[in-house]
Amino acid sequence: MIYPSGMATQVIAVANQKGGVGKTTTSINLAACLANQGQRVLLLDLDPQANATSGVGVEKREGGSAYPVLVGDALLTDQIVRTQFPNLSVIPSEVDLCGAEIDLPRMDDHLHRLQGALDSVKMANVYDVILIDCPPSLGSLTLNAFAAADSILVPLQCEYYALEGISMVTRLIKQMHDTGDNPGLHILGIVMTMYDGRTRLSQQVLEEVREHFSELIFDTTIPRATRLAEAPSHGLPALHYDPDGLGTAAYDVLAVEVMQRLKDAEAPPANVVEAATLQNPEPLQNQA
Repeated sequence: MIYPSGMATQVIAVANQKGGVGKTTTSINLAACLANQGQRVLLLDLDPQANATSGVGVEKREGGSAYPVLVGDALLTDQIVRTQFPNLSVIPSEVDLCGAEIDLPRMDDHLHRLQGALDSVKMANVYDVILIDCPPSLGSLTLNAFAAADSILVPLQCEYYALEGISMVTRLIKQMHDTGDNPGLHILGIVMTMYDGRTRLSQQVLEEVREHFSELIFDTTIPRATRLAEAPSHGLPALHYDPDGLGTAAYDVLAVEVMQRLKDAEAPPANVVEAATLQNPEPLQNQA
């Protein structure tokens, strides 16, 4: 399914402070599926572990991450690397990005360093979607991503403590609203990962999340799949490693859902009257 471009560039932070919930797997495979559907995608790896970087087949290199950009020593556009996959580019990560957690709090306007760097990329409108793979923490890098993003996509593993992840994200969003750092920030959606329909736990967690967040949870659930877990070690998204797999199919459908939500968010409310109608009103009919 090919979606025509027409929206402003959308910045989506993929975030959950809990590790091992499928955050990077979701970032890689959602980016690949969106690109395959015709979207121009930039994947920004903001996690010093750099798993999203290697997961799309790009090598880590010294000075190649967002770190020099955040401290004012480079332009974000100079860090962009094209992957081997059409429509998909990446800003790699490296271990030096850990230094940002120490350096950023000492800088002026430290919460908006990434936002300022992304402004020129968004204004150029060369990408339809920018996906930020956040680190599994609530430090300066994640806060910069929240300040720069239009929305948050939250992966939740189908496990007992799943709701703890979403509660912390919603608390941070409220903080962004209250401080004025990003008053428009909202949750784009919640995607349940590592779902195993054979276990009662997965079914119970899914039901509970749907009960509490019925309007936010995506219809698509990502299954627990061996081939999905293997793909990053080959430097390939699942779409190119296991094109007929269940995990690949799930992320492909999720990409469709994501684009539909982005389009719905840009659509004017149903009760908005067109300006042309106001300028050229229909003549009133005689009520006899």
